Amino acid sequence: MAYVMVDVESDGPIPGDYSMICFGAVLVRDGLEQSFYGRLKPISEQWIPEALAISGFSRAETLTFDDPKNVMEAFARWIADNVKGRALFISDNNGFDFAFVSWYFWHFIGANPFGHSSTNLGSLYKGLVKDTFQNFKHLRQTAHTHHPVDDARGNAEALLAMKTMGLKIAL
Repeated sequence: MAYVMVDVESDGPIPGDYSMICFGAVLVRDGLEQSFYGRLKPISEQWIPEALAISGFSRAETLTFDDPKNVMEAFARWIADNVKGRALFISDNNGFDFAFVSWYFWHFIGANPFGHSSTNLGSLYKGLVKDTFQNFKHLRQTAHTHHPVDDARGNAEALLAMKTMGLKIAL
């Protein structure tokens, strides 16, 4: 069993109607050495310029990205190669990130290595400190740049810091 911290950038609010432009994943364990980065060609003609701008890519650039099926197959292989046992999906905004990753896995390869569940990093921290008004983001070491590997790494650092604060978690 292992946690995989994931961050997604997209060109709109929902999968299917809009596209996952890129995503990053980091295997949460000491050193944070294993990471994955995928850039995906849009699957829809719809896109919201303001949403796409967050990724730092233009629409023209995204049209040159990799075939989504190939990227999702490569991500599934990366998970299989790096995770012993069950892969657990965790992210800062799991409602958004998991929706895209799950939809793409099911749509393009017919299975999701993460299953049907995900964990929200912010909620985990709020429970740890017993205060729903608190935020974990001060625990990041890597700057939040909107490059999904940087953002996943910073969130993974926060999860490791939570472990040192007393969070009982198998990593």
